[in-house]
Amino acid sequence: MRVVIAEDHSLLREGLVLLLTSAGHEVVAVASTGPEVLPALLEHRPDVAVIDVRMPPHFRDEGLRAALEARTKSSGLPVLVLSQYVEETYAAELLGGGASGVGYLLKERVGRVDDFLKALERVANGGTALDPEVVNELLTRRRGSPLDALTPRELEVLKLMAEGLDNTTIAGTLLITERSVSKHIGNVLLKLGLPPGDSGHRRVLAVLAYLNNR
Repeated sequence: MRVVIAEDHSLLREGLVLLLTSAGHEVVAVASTGPEVLPALLEHRPDVAVIDVRMPPHFRDEGLRAALEARTKSSGLPVLVLSQYVEETYAAELLGGGASGVGYLLKERVGRVDDFLKALERVANGGTALDPEVVNELLTRRRGSPLDALTPRELEVLKLMAEGLDNTTIAGTLLITERSVSKHIGNVLLKLGLPPGDSGHRRVLAVLAYLNNR
């Protein structure tokens, strides 16, 4: 994959370059300040971009703004946004509108190399990758009917669905069969009043839309 990296912290930036090149990807550009991000994205049109939310000069949401603008101008450019903390508003804005090819992870997840690379690939292929901490925040804030109707196992499955994981990965994580996962997902969608027919990415978006609009 061709990747653009936007990160102001030099150590993390160089670490990402080394990590991605070692995994066989091509880093076509790096940006260390907010104003550099959009031009780099529009010039190189990467397969996916890894972007810090807060960048110089003001350390507010320069990276996120550049990512959103690039996605508008570059036909839904896949973007994986990194943040130091759980910033639910930013996650909701990035994932709003039925977006595909988006991810929002805490920077600490980069240290879990295999998980990070899988999340990056999922985003590049049009999927979603939402940090477990963000999912927990959304679920905690929205607790109440009909979420209270979910069993503990169904709630576990819902969390993993919202992170963007497929049935096989959910089954392996929970040590249950894929058939059981499908059954739990069906129950979750039924109890939340979501369309039962869609699978994969659109199913994740349905869950995220539910969580963001309760």
